[in-house]
Amino acid sequence: MMRALLLALFALMALAQLTLQPLAAQDLLPPAPYAYKQLPDPKQEAKAQALMETLRCLKCQSQSIADSDAPMAGDMRHQVRTRIAAGEDPEAIRQWLIERYGDYVSYTPQVKPITWPLFAAPVLILLVAAFLLRGRFRRGSKT
Repeated sequence: MMRALLLALFALMALAQLTLQPLAAQDLLPPAPYAYKQLPDPKQEAKAQALMETLRCLKCQSQSIADSDAPMAGDMRHQVRTRIAAGEDPEAIRQWLIERYGDYVSYTPQVKPITWPLFAAPVLILLVAAFLLRGRFRRGSKT
């Protein structure tokens, strides 16, 4: 019984090693060419920098891809700079990144049918608070 349990444990550890190995290997790759290198054209680099400051690093989550040293942020900076150098519009690049990584990648959320409750909730909370306070003050003035 103990031998079978140890064998199962070793098999599970070997499977975990095989599964996690590609994830670790991704960080060992050299950075993309434009991850840490600016574009030669200052106008294009300014466009790229402005866009990168509005995109969230998915690994750090509290930094923009312009500020993050995470390998994934470097890959995203490379994509942004390459597409800017090719003449693509910054808003089209933003939309492509949103399609690829989801709405969370952008610091400027978009109002969509699925996100409108997030924008409406503060207004509704203020209205409910005003209604409750109005009733409270009205009762206080009668006594």
